Amino acid sequence: LLCWTRISTWPEGADLGEAAAMLSLGSGGVKPGKPSFVSYVTPEEIKTSEKEVLRKEKDLDLLPGEVVFCSASPVLKYTQDEGSQRGVFGTLLCSNFKVSFVSDEESTEEMAPLFRNKLYGENDIPLTCIDQIYGVNEEKKKLILGGQVKSKYPSKIIIYCKDLRVFQFCLTYAKEEEAKKIFQGIVHHSLEPKSLKCLFAFSYFEKAGPIPVTHRKQKTIMFESKEDWAMEMRRTKGHCTLVTANENYNISEKLPQFFFVPSAVSEEDINSFHGKGLPVWCWSHHSGCALFKASSLTVVLEDSVSQPYMERMLTAVAQTYLFSVKTEDLSSTLPTVQDIQQAYNKFKQYFLIDNATEFWISDVKWFSSLENSGWFDIIRQCLMKAVEIVECLEKENTNVLMMEEDGSDLCCVISSLVQLMLDPCFRTLSGFQSLLQKEWVAGCHSFLDRCNHLQREKELQAPVFLLFLECVCQLMQQHVPAFQFSETYLTVLSDSIHIPLFSTFLFNSPHQREYATKLESPETQRSPLNFPTVWDWSLQFDCKAQDFFTNPLYAEKPKQDKALRKPHRPKHQRQLSLPTAAFKSSPRKGFFKEETENLKKMLLGKRISRWIHSPEATPLTAREFYQSWLSKPLDYHGLLLPCLDGPAIRLWMQRYLRWIPEVQIFGGGSVTVMNKISDLVSEIQDLQRELDRCSSNAHSHSQRTEVPARPTARHSSSFPFASSRAWTFRPVIPTSLLHGLTMDEMVDKDDDNTEVLGIV
Repeated sequence: LLCWTRISTWPEGADLGEAAAMLSLGSGGVKPGKPSFVSYVTPEEIKTSEKEVLRKEKDLDLLPGEVVFCSASPVLKYTQDEGSQRGVFGTLLCSNFKVSFVSDEESTEEMAPLFRNKLYGENDIPLTCIDQIYGVNEEKKKLILGGQVKSKYPSKIIIYCKDLRVFQFCLTYAKEEEAKKIFQGIVHHSLEPKSLKCLFAFSYFEKAGPIPVTHRKQKTIMFESKEDWAMEMRRTKGHCTLVTANENYNISEKLPQFFFVPSAVSEEDINSFHGKGLPVWCWSHHSGCALFKASSLTVVLEDSVSQPYMERMLTAVAQTYLFSVKTEDLSSTLPTVQDIQQAYNKFKQYFLIDNATEFWISDVKWFSSLENSGWFDIIRQCLMKAVEIVECLEKENTNVLMMEEDGSDLCCVISSLVQLMLDPCFRTLSGFQSLLQKEWVAGCHSFLDRCNHLQREKELQAPVFLLFLECVCQLMQQHVPAFQFSETYLTVLSDSIHIPLFSTFLFNSPHQREYATKLESPETQRSPLNFPTVWDWSLQFDCKAQDFFTNPLYAEKPKQDKALRKPHRPKHQRQLSLPTAAFKSSPRKGFFKEETENLKKMLLGKRISRWIHSPEATPLTAREFYQSWLSKPLDYHGLLLPCLDGPAIRLWMQRYLRWIPEVQIFGGGSVTVMNKISDLVSEIQDLQRELDRCSSNAHSHSQRTEVPARPTARHSSSFPFASSRAWTFRPVIPTSLLHGLTMDEMVDKDDDNTEVLGIV
């Protein structure tokens, strides 16, 4: 039986409560006017409409410039329990920034999480973060491709994210039209090709306006001016020539506006070949030698033009210090970007888990599967190549010229690793960010193509920057006190690649960024869009959350008095030794003749870098160099080298395992240990401040202030990313799988009296 209620019209602005109050007056109240219409509403419909109003209020919490395209309700978001069809009902929305799920259930959290991203929540997926979408019909799973969506829609969709989250949504309960629109909308806006101006950053900053000055971090050197480059050259005490002719990108669009080249390079050579083959300075060693990189010169001209040009470039690099140079053709000694993409595709599939049963089935050969993917081997090769170049600079005092087809992929990886191993400045938080600005952003790494933000050319996609972060993580895990930033910082940085807001990761070069952010119409009076960099961390996290970026075990270099330090600063002994590199002869004409003897035989269809043979460094030499370094006292502010043996290359656990509940350690894990140490460090600092205050007020009779106790919480090894409230206490291995494993073990037992140990 339905209880029907007659509701007359009431004054504009009155709500249902006021209407009910007016009706409850009965005959004793004011006589209502003649209604213009009569509405009959059931109590259930009233409750439903109130819930929809609350949900819409939640939906209005959008970023500036964000527009909702479509939505569907009710949608069931599945949990990852074994064989479970349980979940949470809510509304699934798609905007020009993200896919969002708004739960119908009210949040039970008493306090806001310590580590919350301001731009998107735990149930939000930025469109550029969507990796793959699968549709499920009648238990059949099918990969969805952009441009192939028809009028039908699946009953269930599975979204795999680039940050390795997995979302499963059931569309069965939603209206057919809404379900079809939300499915087509998600596929269209995340997987189909789009133009650069369709990225959310352009809509956001047109509405949000310029970023307040308080959000900007001035410690990070941006390398966008002559002064920035000159300051870095002075810091490293190098001797090269600053090139300003590319300020308007007249030389090349794939070079920075300002850069350094060897002093012996002529102005005529700088303007030749559009920057191809031009040795660009990366870093100077304290002995005087330097590291350079160059894009390979494609041979389209006669030998008489390209051969003398490359010989002059090598001569200029050699003249930087003691007339020695070693060339490294990274295109021939390291995997290609296609190899990197293929290995990572195999590697990441072991972390995209749909349910617990699937995880435990893959657990049988998990470690061997990870190793067979080839991803760890590529990490090891990059670290090995960096160690070889470090040996040339540190031990042999030889100039090094790295060459690559474009000079903006593996050159960025190896150059950054070399500087990280040799220069402690780049192991600080601001120094590391400055290094990325210099080598990756100003160095014209193709972030837009490699991240495939526009879904245009799939063959160009490759996680080159993630490969570098993986190598950094290996160094950090082996030498924790040497780095000021934490593992959490690296994980957040890897996530930020897929947020379409920051100029750091949105463009292929500074030229493209400058061109794209200019005014489209000269008549408009607005200034060009000024996108922030990812280093404006306050756009994503508050100050307390940013504390997780700092390593509490960082061994800060003690400050010494100049009077004490100056007498004990001997000259570096290796400055007085002659190099042992290949090129030691005098700078006579044609001294690179041995390098170019076979030029005519190798010019057909090959890059000129192929005939620049570098002196072969055997693995034994690199191992001897590592063993020699290992025998000396470890200095966290000096040279750092990684151990490259098999077990030494470890999984980046926080990034890859944080979303898998079955592998978490409740109340433990390395990240939890670091968080506890951070709390202890903060407590010690509070006590030190209290001691300083007491000593300054020793003669006063002021009452001692108690240091408040810090609240302690038991976190999991996924902290601070996964919420602790999501944990449930269930058997570690699903019951069905455990039973099967136990039966197999019992069959293999020959002795009936053998004790069988169960898994608790």
